[in-house]
Amino acid sequence: MERLDWVVVCGYLLGLLALAVYLGRKQASASDYFLGGNRMSAQTLAASTIATQCSTNSLLGAPAFVGFVAGGGMIWLQYELAVPLAMLALLWLMLPARRHGITSIYEVLEIRIGRQARLTAAACFLIFRGIATAVTIYGSALVVSLILDIDFFTAVCLLMTATLLYDFFGGLTAVVLSDVIQLGLLLSAVVFSLFFIGDLIAWDFFVAERKTALVNDWGLNGEDYGFWPMLIGGIFLYASYYGCDQSQAQRILAARTERDTARVLLYNGLCRFPVVLLYCFLGLGLAALSTQDPQILQALPETEAGNKNLNLVFPVFVLNYFEAGFVGLVMVGLIAAAMSSIDSALNSLSAVTVEDFVRPRLGDDPAPRQLLLFGRICTVLWGLFAVGFAFQVEAVAPTVLEAVNKVGSMVNGPLLALIGSAILLRAVTQAAALSGFAAGLLSNALVALYLPEVSWLWWNVIGCAVAGMVTYIASRLLSTASTGTVSLQPSTAPGVDTATRPPAGYIAILLAAFAAILSVCLVIQNW
Repeated sequence: MERLDWVVVCGYLLGLLALAVYLGRKQASASDYFLGGNRMSAQTLAASTIATQCSTNSLLGAPAFVGFVAGGGMIWLQYELAVPLAMLALLWLMLPARRHGITSIYEVLEIRIGRQARLTAAACFLIFRGIATAVTIYGSALVVSLILDIDFFTAVCLLMTATLLYDFFGGLTAVVLSDVIQLGLLLSAVVFSLFFIGDLIAWDFFVAERKTALVNDWGLNGEDYGFWPMLIGGIFLYASYYGCDQSQAQRILAARTERDTARVLLYNGLCRFPVVLLYCFLGLGLAALSTQDPQILQALPETEAGNKNLNLVFPVFVLNYFEAGFVGLVMVGLIAAAMSSIDSALNSLSAVTVEDFVRPRLGDDPAPRQLLLFGRICTVLWGLFAVGFAFQVEAVAPTVLEAVNKVGSMVNGPLLALIGSAILLRAVTQAAALSGFAAGLLSNALVALYLPEVSWLWWNVIGCAVAGMVTYIASRLLSTASTGTVSLQPSTAPGVDTATRPPAGYIAILLAAFAAILSVCLVIQNW
């Protein structure tokens, strides 16, 4: 990069830190730090969620998969079919949860079932999200080190110093606002790149065999990414991820009212697909351009295995084709995208630690400033843990990198059943709920061990179905127990929307979004 590009990168990071310090001056409680005081709009929260999902891994991984990986192509879009349907399902889960005014999604388990259920779910989140964050830091630092031409240690220090500082001072508000800025930068860079590439390739984006978008396979014979496991398994995966993973649920809980909570889910169901579609067309364009200019692939750095690192095809294209200054803007977008996934995870890890484990030990009325201090300390501690583990990832890679999504899918279904039963069943005992959770985990482990040909996407469905069934049966057998018989009632707190059902119009819109995504996939496939 040229000196002007470095000025752009450094200027962005300093501006981000100044914004966080400014926002931090207005914080007086843990609610301000973890939920932004419930003052942010639904549009801002939805944009932040989309930015976290469509971050560096997606921007680098999607074009590489679509344009260059054998067997890739537009089947990446099959992931998106499940998103509006998952948002539709979450309307029935997140609205009642939001009514309690909770900070951690796992609080609803103690309200409905019991403290052990809450601690079990919270501990699972801390373990898996803490390790996954370390893996994210490892992967992001590798990308930053390559695009900035610095060593891995320096990349980790740069990435995490900036992330920790603005997360420490600014809390969720700084995280959300930086995500919105990052999304704007990335979309601008991608749209500009598409027009730039389009002129070079005469707008012929469809490379042979790259337009396949739908694969009619049930995922029972070794094919992980067939249409049915990606649709049905994807619904359970996304419902669990957005609704039961604190890193995503925290934004939904931060909405001002229940109606805004519904809007966040609606906007996610509508707006994520266009972003992913742009990423996929970027992959098609880069593949077409590489047939005209083989230097793009030849310039790619090699992995440890000696293969070309296809994930870096977009940064290499930018470095070779764009002018100084604009290169810096794109690199800022890539760095900001890397930071967005990490900052969200750190803030949510801190929120669960404070709300689920620390606050209950501080008495009935802990001082708001005390909880704010604990929140900031926990953010730093989780950051240090993730950095320390990130340096160990290389020793166990690629096993860990490969297994992260599979491990998540092993837990997603049982966790969705646990929180879903707490909210949807009129009365469920703690013993029944925990038995169902354990049964769901066990069933997934047995499928993974003895039925390896079954797509791991089905684990999300199997774990949830087994856990829900065992929970229901056990609750009926233990119906005389008194634990967990509290029913959800609308809050009477001022300013809280007490609507008990999802808006009917939102249901129709999300169903229409699913139909539109399917239609786009069919059009691309039959182009």
